[in-house]
Amino acid sequence: MLEEFENLNIKELIAEKPAEPRDHSNLMIVNRRTGEIRHEKFFNIAGYLNSGDCLVLNKSKVWKAKLNAEKTTGALTEFLLVSPMDENRKIWRLLSRKSKTGDEYALPASVRAKCLSRNGDGSFIFEFSSPLTSEYLEKFANVPLPSYIEKKRREKGLTERISEDESLYQTVYAEDSGSIAAPTAGFHFTRDLLDKISRKGVIIAYVTLHVGWGTFRPVRSSPQEHKMLPEECEINQETAEILNNLKREKSGRLAAVGTSSVRTLEKMSESGKIKSGRELADMFIYPGYEFKMPDIFITNFHVPGSPPLYMTAAFCGKDLLYKAYKEAVEKKYRFYSYGDSLMII
Repeated sequence: MLEEFENLNIKELIAEKPAEPRDHSNLMIVNRRTGEIRHEKFFNIAGYLNSGDCLVLNKSKVWKAKLNAEKTTGALTEFLLVSPMDENRKIWRLLSRKSKTGDEYALPASVRAKCLSRNGDGSFIFEFSSPLTSEYLEKFANVPLPSYIEKKRREKGLTERISEDESLYQTVYAEDSGSIAAPTAGFHFTRDLLDKISRKGVIIAYVTLHVGWGTFRPVRSSPQEHKMLPEECEINQETAEILNNLKREKSGRLAAVGTSSVRTLEKMSESGKIKSGRELADMFIYPGYEFKMPDIFITNFHVPGSPPLYMTAAFCGKDLLYKAYKEAVEKKYRFYSYGDSLMII
């Protein structure tokens, strides 16, 4: 359905590090009504928000979910932990390259691992000889980076990880630990920029969606057949009241930052209102979907064939979004997690 995005030449535009400072990334403004495309710097985004608007941010924090492992054959690999499957934290659902049932691995501190089975979604069930406690992961695991960043660094002969990755691959407002991939649309905000936005009279509200395998699992079937794996989301009572007042009074626009925030808002909307509480967000949003909540969508430039790209096309319109992506390529915008920003109004 979005095959034309596969043909864009973006390999050399994949960002290896975020802009420095964060808010000096490029910002493309796309107007859905007029089709106009403008080019800005992200630190000027406050100029496109009005007093009374509400900026919604996902405050989920990335946890140390990536572990190095050595197969009994001597081959090195990595485990991306998705979630524990038992209270003792010895059985885990995870992602791993080239694993098969029965494979055994050695991990740091003499921990052993065995592959028990492969799931239909491409993940695996592993059993570990010792519990993977938070203390163990804090000592031996890393904050996971997208594989395309590590691949590009390897191709350039650079070290795969840099010491700053642990802090760079988080939003400045990250608080609730639980994601295995960052809500990257929020990377561009600094504390000073958020203060500037707040002083303008823009309300800043927070939701939580813990980004999991569902967000970056590629769409390999028709959109109608793609199954979105559930990810836990939450909106507290205070935020629900803020958003419902905004919609009821029509006092401003709702500007959602990132696909995770949008999916949380859409999942928690019921009869035109936002409910508080915790749910499993398992909705796959693609062109043809009618959005209930956001008026503005702030996101990044996404991987072709990914659920975030489908959602962005649904909000922007496929043809206009493709035009925007072509212009981003021509103007050498930086793509993917550490890349530049797109604001759709």
